Amino acid sequence: MSNCSSIISGIIGPVLILDDIRDGALHLAALFIAPAGQVPGPLTVDGQAAPMQCIAHYPGASVHVARFTRPATRRSVYAWDGQEFPLAGDLSGDLRLAFVSCNGEETGDLDREGSERNAMWARLGAEHRRAPFALLLHGGDQVYADEATHGHPLSDGWPGRLPTTPTGTEVAGLRKHLREKFLARYAALYAAPEFAWLAARVPSLMQWDDHDICDGWGSLAEGATRSAVGQTLFSIAREAFLVFQHGAQDGALPPRFHDRAGGSLGWSVQAPGLRLLAPDLRSERTRRQVMGSAGWAMMDTEARRAAPGRTLLMSSVPLLGPRLSLLESLMLVIPKMQHYEDDLRDQWQSRAHRASWQRMLRLVCNIAQTEGQDITALSGEIHLATRATMDVAPGHVLHQLVASGIAHRAPPKAWARILGSIALLGEAPLKGHPIRIHRIPGQPGRYAAERNYLTLARSDGAWSAVWVLEHSGPSDPLAI
Repeated sequence: MSNCSSIISGIIGPVLILDDIRDGALHLAALFIAPAGQVPGPLTVDGQAAPMQCIAHYPGASVHVARFTRPATRRSVYAWDGQEFPLAGDLSGDLRLAFVSCNGEETGDLDREGSERNAMWARLGAEHRRAPFALLLHGGDQVYADEATHGHPLSDGWPGRLPTTPTGTEVAGLRKHLREKFLARYAALYAAPEFAWLAARVPSLMQWDDHDICDGWGSLAEGATRSAVGQTLFSIAREAFLVFQHGAQDGALPPRFHDRAGGSLGWSVQAPGLRLLAPDLRSERTRRQVMGSAGWAMMDTEARRAAPGRTLLMSSVPLLGPRLSLLESLMLVIPKMQHYEDDLRDQWQSRAHRASWQRMLRLVCNIAQTEGQDITALSGEIHLATRATMDVAPGHVLHQLVASGIAHRAPPKAWARILGSIALLGEAPLKGHPIRIHRIPGQPGRYAAERNYLTLARSDGAWSAVWVLEHSGPSDPLAI
């Protein structure tokens, strides 16, 4: 790859990833990207070196992971390259979490000026210095890989143009091209100093969405996604997702993943009074389904599992939203809008997914109706900040908190106003459970068109949320 050596001129990392929580310990993976021929120096815990494993080779680079444990009940440290990295660590009492999504843009993302692109990462890092976060939750679109298909004759025109019967040699060349493109994107993102500082000190949990593969994956025409180019793209994106976002490989997934075969990459993690639950809304997605049998099996199991305290359900596309089926109907009569069909098909609220949406909402209601359990939904994807509620049981309200995006620049304020107007019409996919879109505290409209991230705090057992917006600053705390 022509620009790989310039991007990976030194070791990138550590990027901390949470494998699991069990036996009172955080099971962690520290990920490093190294130039060819180099191996990261030892990572040490209490003076002992953690084994370093190479999990992926690329032309010009390799990816290494060191796995180790740290207490889940108190602060601690680990060391690498002569530096100690403190961890907030304690998940047993009061704690702070951060939630981000949409770390990039569809076009020209790697060409953006770094301090502008990563301004909200810098702000999040400064906030961690003041009051540390125990975990960093990534709700999808950690990487914008839309341009990875550019520059190869098989994929240059995809998905609009499909090559006829490509040869095995041609497909092998495409695989090599895509692997190097994905490596370059992850390396550039992980090397950004604003991200790198925080990622070395706060363990991440990541869930993918369409741009981690390509814009609209699963909602595009099935002829494109099932083609040789589409399947090759998905395979390479999936490999990169496991390697760079989970420090993992097929056949050796961390124990938080439900489907050990990897057909669905949903996961759950449980700590005292807290469950983090992230279904995979991409691996099994088609134009007619959001999840397949493996994804639904996970959600059915989790709905039955006792999870005292708070469940944070990460839905990469918003679980609660306005009546977007109205916009889908407009597309039938306004040809210029048909370009956005896959964007609306991506949403739970699409007419094509209404039965699936109702099924998921019933599962959420079942969780909320269990004694001693509460549930909150976290979402990104829409490049706006907003919140919503749904009555799930007497005395119980499902709060949905949407924070999107941390690096993607906001759409026009007019789009936020249009969505706010549609929200006034209301929506109730389940009879007796109305959905309402609300203003973030201090905001004039229901949707805020600013870059943003979300912080969550548990204090004396009570939860609250604060949105931090690029221009408006932090919102007042919202009790959830």
